[in-house]
Amino acid sequence: MIRRGGKAQSAILAVGLAAMGACLSAVDAAIVRALDGGVHPFVIGFFRAFFGALAVVPVVLVRPAVLKSTYTLRQHGLRAGLKLVALIAFFAAFARGPLTDVTAIAFTSPVFVVLGAALMLGERLGGMKIAAVVLGFAGALVIVGPAGTGLTWAIAFAFFGATMQAVIQLMLKSMSSGDSTATLVVLNLFLTVPMAALVAAPVWSTPGLHEMGLLALQGVLGAACMALMTHAFSLADASIVAPVDFLRLPLIALMGWLLFAETARATTWIGGGMICTAALIASRASRRARSD
Repeated sequence: MIRRGGKAQSAILAVGLAAMGACLSAVDAAIVRALDGGVHPFVIGFFRAFFGALAVVPVVLVRPAVLKSTYTLRQHGLRAGLKLVALIAFFAAFARGPLTDVTAIAFTSPVFVVLGAALMLGERLGGMKIAAVVLGFAGALVIVGPAGTGLTWAIAFAFFGATMQAVIQLMLKSMSSGDSTATLVVLNLFLTVPMAALVAAPVWSTPGLHEMGLLALQGVLGAACMALMTHAFSLADASIVAPVDFLRLPLIALMGWLLFAETARATTWIGGGMICTAALIASRASRRARSD
């Protein structure tokens, strides 16, 4: 009974942490829109990495061993570069398009993971995975179809970001077996800063005090969100934690309505629901495949 009680308490805590992470992620998207195109996405990417890296410096000072990895810097650098590309794509999408539409499209990432695992890792596509892929892309078509938003630059950036995020997840599948989550997070942030600086240099424009405050807040929130979600997944099964992330969709819809007078279309809710369902099916199918 004690074990069951402890497991239940861990699950409740994990759900709470994941819900907080979803809230912070929604605020992150709202901050990008609040910048209103005043800061180039490349510059946003730099400050996101810079302030995020500052936030984890105390962890490195307390635990210097967190910097030790079983993988080469080249491998970590590749993952950091792809993460930067994904972030910039999402920043560009949030700055240009409806927040709810972009968020819904971002949830196609698990569907791309299923496809990537089949193409790159030779994993078998079973019935559930095929159903997830079909349902996910059908949901995306509902959002961008004739009655929806259309295939705008924002939607294109969101699709690209989701694809890059899927590639990163596939890399983490192997790297997480050799390094701790803390090591992966810290090295990712530290390596992203110089890369982001090089990318931002050609379009550099120093943000004003108001914008700098928003960027600093975004960087800290990003690091906090990463820590919350990482800890949540360590406390409970992914089947419990992952669905909580879908809270982002209604939260971002609410923020878009309150702050920017955006009203989500019916097609967004229908397509977004289909995509979220597809993501859940894909996750369940992947867990079942691992247990077989």
